[in-house]
Parts: sequence; structure tokens; C-alpha cells
Amino acid sequence: MSFTFSAGSLVKARGREWVVLPESEPDLLVLRPLGGSDDDIAAVFPFEPVEEAHFAPPEPTDLGDQRAAGLLRTALRVGFRSGAGPFRSLAGIAVEPRAYQLVPLLMALRQKTVRLLISDDVGIGKTVEAGLVASELLAQGEASGLAVLCSPALAEQWQQELRGKFGIDAELVLSSTVSRLERGLDLGQSLFDRYPNVIVSTDFIKSPRHRDDFVRHCPDLVIVDEAHTCVAADDTSTSAQSQLRYELLRRVAEDAERHLLLVTATPHSGKESAFRNLLGLVKPELADVNLESEAGRKQLAQHFVARKRADVRQYLTKEDGLADDSLAERTAFPSDRYFKDETYKLSPDYRALLDDAIAYASERVEEAGGQGKREARIAWWSAIALLRSLVSSPAAAAQTLTTRSAAAIAASAEEADKLGAPLNSDAADSDAMEGMDVAPGAETDDGSSGSSVKSRLAELAERAAQLEGPEKDLKLKALIKHLKALLADGYNPIVFCRYIPTAKYLAEQLANDPETKKRGPLGAKTVVKAVTGELSPQQRIERIEALATEAGEDAAARRVLIATDCLSEGVNLQHYFDAVVHYDLAWNPTRHDQREGRVDRYGQRRDEVRVITLYGDDNGIDGKVLEVLIKKHRQIKKDLGISVSVPDELSTGVTDAIVEWLLMRNRENEDALFGADAFKVSKEKLENDWNSAAERERQSRSRFAQRSIHPEEVAREVTSIREALGGAGEIRTFVRESLGALNAVLRDNAASDDFTAQVGGTPAALRDALAPTVGAEVIEKDREIPFRSDPAVARGEAALVRTDPVVGALASHVLNAALDTLAEGTRPARRCGVITTDAVSTRTTLLLVRYRFHLTLPSRSGERQLVAEDARLLAFEGAPRNAVWLTPEQAAGLLEATASENTDPHFGERTMSRILSQLHDVNGHVETYGDGLAAELDAAHRRVRAASGEIVRGLSVTAQKPADILGAYVYLPATAASAAAVSAGVSA
Repeated sequence: MSFTFSAGSLVKARGREWVVLPESEPDLLVLRPLGGSDDDIAAVFPFEPVEEAHFAPPEPTDLGDQRAAGLLRTALRVGFRSGAGPFRSLAGIAVEPRAYQLVPLLMALRQKTVRLLISDDVGIGKTVEAGLVASELLAQGEASGLAVLCSPALAEQWQQELRGKFGIDAELVLSSTVSRLERGLDLGQSLFDRYPNVIVSTDFIKSPRHRDDFVRHCPDLVIVDEAHTCVAADDTSTSAQSQLRYELLRRVAEDAERHLLLVTATPHSGKESAFRNLLGLVKPELADVNLESEAGRKQLAQHFVARKRADVRQYLTKEDGLADDSLAERTAFPSDRYFKDETYKLSPDYRALLDDAIAYASERVEEAGGQGKREARIAWWSAIALLRSLVSSPAAAAQTLTTRSAAAIAASAEEADKLGAPLNSDAADSDAMEGMDVAPGAETDDGSSGSSVKSRLAELAERAAQLEGPEKDLKLKALIKHLKALLADGYNPIVFCRYIPTAKYLAEQLANDPETKKRGPLGAKTVVKAVTGELSPQQRIERIEALATEAGEDAAARRVLIATDCLSEGVNLQHYFDAVVHYDLAWNPTRHDQREGRVDRYGQRRDEVRVITLYGDDNGIDGKVLEVLIKKHRQIKKDLGISVSVPDELSTGVTDAIVEWLLMRNRENEDALFGADAFKVSKEKLENDWNSAAERERQSRSRFAQRSIHPEEVAREVTSIREALGGAGEIRTFVRESLGALNAVLRDNAASDDFTAQVGGTPAALRDALAPTVGAEVIEKDREIPFRSDPAVARGEAALVRTDPVVGALASHVLNAALDTLAEGTRPARRCGVITTDAVSTRTTLLLVRYRFHLTLPSRSGERQLVAEDARLLAFEGAPRNAVWLTPEQAAGLLEATASENTDPHFGERTMSRILSQLHDVNGHVETYGDGLAAELDAAHRRVRAASGEIVRGLSVTAQKPADILGAYVYLPATAASAAAVSAGVSA
């Protein structure tokens, strides 16, 4: 026995209706539930009963009200998980992209092999842009697997983003997971053959032992996060680790058939050769192209997108060249950062400790200088460690003073620098943030000088420990003052520290302790927690969420997070925090920008993010770092609208001069530092090179602004997407009307279009469906569920977009109830209705039609046969036989019609029965309309892929017949309907 059903046809099996998919064979049916998703696909064998199904017409006795048509249409469209348009994946992902985020996707679809450098500013949404391209290439069969190369600290976040937003399950390939993964391999099998989608630690895979296997079995789609850290400049200053990463990417990029997405907010580090090498990874010819020429810039524009927030804050407006603002999209980035630099002075005891520590460090450096280069460099790194930890906190100082210097084991001066620099400097392109927040050691004694040095360090450590608390640690006292002010103004701040002991010390000093009933200085309702590199990346996220949960929804509750720089990259914290305090100054201003970027990004509800920088007025270091590095960086960012990195060796030259001055001069004359020759040379070189880098970046942003995709092209595709899948206004109306009809309690937000809903009174089936998305406790305790107009929502909130899981669960419930006339409880949507209204002057019938389309999509792996669904509204005036068809806009306008008076139920049923019995007369128009849609879809696919003839060769879209009449709604003019109802009543 074999099956004879064609792809796209309806069949009935296992008690439900299905659509036959193209993958079916004569002895195997591959089926997707009608209106279901790819997750519900099933296989049916010949021994199971399968019969042809015909979609049942609406029941004339099951009449709905004026909302029924609109609710059913939206519920149906929300359920679509694979669109028929050129963007196959948009219907199935759990994020609704901003219009500007479609630009990299449009650029990608015009390339046979996708090569893109995505360099949008921090907080614009580069991860979403890369995920959109990846999900589309996988959905279309242009890619069969995906590898994301990123730092280990960001790996779990990438995994969650891909799974939660794009439905892509990827395995983590890290040093901590590789042994477990390899145990499950077959003999001779590669890890990257076994797992098609992987997220790989760049620093793990770059070693030659792992690199070769990865390159041999690398997936055909690779995303590289923070790509600027993976390129090497042509000079000798590039670290060995950067060289290894660059060699890895160079070999990955050598395969001209491999899709490659490079993601970075800082493509230009100030070194032209590094930027050119980055472009060379995208396409080898870009490394040498003349970017001063129009032809060169046009060539680069096909592969490079770099936009500031100002470029996309308002998009698709008349200023972008559009005829009107009907599609205008305004993205709520914070308008500015409010900077405030606050000073503190050392207490007399702290000042004395610092003086003695500087004296000790100066002696050690001077003594080591006569012993050799190795000893000098070890003493140098020990001195920096001592000074930085003392300026940080008493806790960090005490630990540094009793810990052996990492550089002390070095066999050479070069090795001492290699061991000492990562822990003591703040290089912007450091190999990894992991492990960089431990307090460095200052002890260098190898035993040859007896116990005098150790006892001196121990004495200093004991004095440091006695300085803990706001009475003698005036830096802590200043922090408490500024935190109280922020909390009083309603802010929830993050306090960034350099070292783990400092973060733990601050948390201990600031937090309330319920066990000992100790009350912290910030108030009983302020929750304080610390996150440091001692926690794994996943534990950090859990600690932050625990902080948010503990603070709760109480308007008076406040959150304070103490963190080291393990959170300064990648982790997005804008939903929980809106202010940043730099407790410890970083010696590279890029680190400050990274910290602030955790909260100053898309999704931040504050229009102004506050930034407080604490600096010591009399410790000899902070004031100079702030003046020369931090303020200069801010000014450049204010002028350009983006950050420009200072080359690490230049900032190090300045800080080295500051430290050397402290060690070799009397600190009472520290103001003379600015006149010292070494400092002047370092400062002038830094300013000259930094200004040059800023000018290059300004010219680069102007010359290489995204021009390959015009806003008009984006507007056309946005219009097409909204016609097929619905817009934000439709979803908001659907959610409010559906929940209201299902007895939920709605409360409006007076300050915005947001609202909340309590669903305790809704049907049990809906509550069960919502529990996994908002949390069982929310449902059980009937807590309010916030619904936000902004798609960037925190956990436990729902976005008013079709891809939100709460909206999806509600739509599924509404649709299933509408299709099942025997369903218990309230049914907001119905498949038919008769409405008496002033909106029409003659009888008008609205049809909700579901179309199915066969798509033949060419790809590099061969043609793919797909079946997709679409829902459209068709409307006509008069009788079906003599129908006068309305435009699509007029048909959609009927959804806004309101009943002007009640319609007699018996008259409504008879009217509906008569119309349904005559609908066969409109089949010809319905089918012709479907053929027209198929032609439009075919044109859209070709338009999006216009740049490559190979991509569209063999493409076709055809409509499956017959289409399904999902709903029929009759609108009667008020006067005629009343007269007809009276006449019907008399004749009866």
C-alpha cells in the first residue's frame, strides 16, 4: 500500500487535520498540523488510516460579535511559523526585529556566499542582526550548520539567545565541556560533525591542537563575536594570543564557500593594518582596496554595515527619503549619559599606609634595577599591583600584600611582562576577561633576603585590614553617600570594581543581613549582591535574577549590584539597572564604555543613564588617569557619537609615567608631573595618535555609512511583512480584546500604552498554557502580567508582538476555541457573524481565506520544496453571484466596523446560511486572488535576491487549490437590516 497525496493537500489522520509536506514519499507521509509549526511535524506510515480532508465550512448557528473576524484573523496569523515571503524564518522566531535590523539580512540575501562585517554601535542589537541572518540561511537550506566563536564568558548567553529567540539549539564547546562531548563520539568522528550547531570558545579552539580539527570540519556558517580581538596588526605589538586567533579565522575564511559574519562595535582599533586585516577576512580583495575611491567604497558597502544610534533612533521617516512617516519607527535608546565625577580624600591613617607602601615599592624597584632586567620587571609589576589594590580598597590591599606576585616565577624580563601585564593593566583587547579580576600579588621575595620583607608586607597588610569600614575608608563613605542619592531618585545602580576582594568587601559593608539583623546603610528595602569572576557565567546570570526577584515589584524596593569587570562585556543588564558607578578607575577608558554599555542600550527605559566616577583627590593616580584618559575618551565620544579606542600601548605609556613619577619623586610635588619630560612625551603622543584615530573613525563612518540598502527598500519589505504577519497595533488590540473577553482583569498604565493583566479568571486551558512562559507562581498567585509596547522586555513580562510566547499561547487558545464549536467556556473568536452597522450602505461580506503555497527555492545544496501558509481578507458587496469586490484596504477596514444595533439571532442565522450556501459562486475570484498572491511572492523572492542571478534561477511559487474559507462575516446596513428582520418576523 502507498500514499498518493500531493504536497500541500489536506488529510485527516490520528483524529486531526494535517498538511502534506514535500518531503513525503509513497510509503511515508510527512505531515504538519493545519496551522501548526515545524515542531509538530509527524511521520505517518501506510498501515495507519489516512483520508483526504476537506476543510469544513463555518457553522451558521455559531455566530460571533463584531470582534470575531479580527480576533480570528490575528490568532491565525500569529500561529504561522513559516511565511511564504522571502524571509522564511521571520514567522517562526521569538523576536520581532526593528526595521533597521533587517538591513544586514537584506544585504546577506543578495550574496551567494554571505560575507558581512556588522559594526553597529553598542546596544543597537548586533546579536539579533547576526541571529536573523543565521536563522534565515538555515531555514532556506543555504547553511546546514552554525558555529559561533566567542569568549567563554559569553558562550552561555549566545546559547540562550539562539535558543530563546531563534529556535536554534547549539552545543557549548568549551574547555569545561569538550571532554563530556567527546565521550559520546563514534570512532573517528569529529565533534563538529556530530553537533551541527555549536558555540565555541575562541580561546579554546585557537590552539593548533584543536584548531586543525575545527577548520577541517567547520560548519558552513560562522559568526565571530568581538571580531576586532581576532585580528593582528602588522607591527610587533600584537600579542601571541591575537596572532593565534587571527590565524584561526584566516584559515576559516579561506573557504570561499563558507558564510562568515564578523560582529564588532569597534572595527577600527586605531591601527590601520588591523582594520585592513579584518576586512581581508570578509573578502581578501578588501584588504587592499582603495577606500578613498568611490568604487572602493561601493565595493566595501556590499559587506559592511556600521551605524550609530543617531542613524536609527528614527528610521523610515521622510528624512530618510520616504514619502511620509506612515512606517516611521522610533527606537527608545537613552538620549544621553549624565556624567558626574565625584572626589574623595584619604583618611589620615589610609594616607599614611599609602605613603609607606609607596616608599616600600620605590625601594624595591630601585634595588631591583641594579640586579638585572628580569628583577626590575618583576619589581615593577609588584609595585603596580600594590598601588592599584591600595587605591581600590583595604580588602584588596590586604590580599595583594600577602600574595606572591604572578611575575615572580618568570625566568626572563619578557616572561615577567607576559605574566604581570594581564593582571595589572586594563588592555582593551585583553585575551579574556575571565580570571582578570583577582587581586594581584605584590610579594616578590625568593627567600634570599630573609624574613624582613615578608614581615614588612605582613605589617602593611595588617594595617590595611584595620582600615575597613566607612570611618577610615572615606572612599566607601563617599560611595554610600552617592548611592543613597541615586536610590532616592529611583535609580538601581551597578557599582563596578577592579578586584574580587573589593566587590566582596563592598557587598559585606552595604548589604542587610537578616540572620544577624544587621541593617546596611542603604535602607531595609535595598537588596545588594555581588557578582565576580568566582562565579561561572551561568551563576552570574542566576545571581542577578535572584537579586531582581528578591527586590520584587515593590515600588520602594531598590537593587544595587556590585560587580567586577567579568560583567563589563556581553551581559545585558538594561532591564534591571539604570545607573553605573565606577568605584575603581580603569586604566583604559574603553573599559568604562563597556561597563556603561551594559545598561545604556536598547531596552533601557530610562531616558537618561547616570554615570558616577569616583576618584581619589590625593592618591596620586586617579586624578591624572581621569584627566588624561577618561575625560578625553568622553569628549571624543560626545563629538563623534561613538567610542574610539585608545591604542593600549599609548594608554600604558601614560599610566607607566604616572606610576614611575610616584615611585621616584616625592608625592608632595605630584602636580609637577604634568611638566615632567617623560609624562609630556607620553601624553602628547597619546593625544596625537588618539586624535588621528578619531579623525579616521569620523571619516570612516561618513564614507562607509550603510548605503547598499536604501530605506525605501527596507520600507517595502516591512510593509510586506506586516501585511502577512500583522503589525504592533493589531497585536495590542488582539491581546486586550481577547483577554477582556476571557475574563482577565486589565489595568492601564497612565504614562504609556502598556497595561497589566491578571488571568486568574480565564479558562484553565489558557492558564496552563501561560504558566511555562510567565512562571507557574505568577499564574497560581494571580499576579499581574505586564504587557509592554517595547519589544525589549525583562523576564516575566510580555511584549505586544506576535512572536512573544505569551501572545502565541493566547492566540493558540483563541484559534482552537474558534475552530471547536463544542469547546467549553468563553470563545472570543468565531468563524462567522452577522453585524448590523453604519459602516456599510449595502450588504457586504468579509471572507477570511487561508492560502497554501508551494515554494521551490534554489539553494547551494539544491532545490528545496516547501509548503507555506498565508491568511488574507477578501470582501464583496451584494450577492456572491454578482459580487462587487472591494480593495484589500477596504476589506481590512471592515474589521474596525462597530455594531450600531443588535441583530436578531434568527435573522442572523438565516442570512448566514444563505450566504454560505452561495459561496461556491466566488471560488473563481478566490482562486484568482491566490494566483495573484503567488505571483507577488515570486516577485518578492526575486527582488530580495536581485543581486545574484544564480540565487533566483529555478525559483517558483504556486497556490494550492482550493483555498480554505476560514471565516465568513456579513455586514448589514442598519436601516435595511431592521426592516428585513421585521419582515422576517411577520412572515414567520
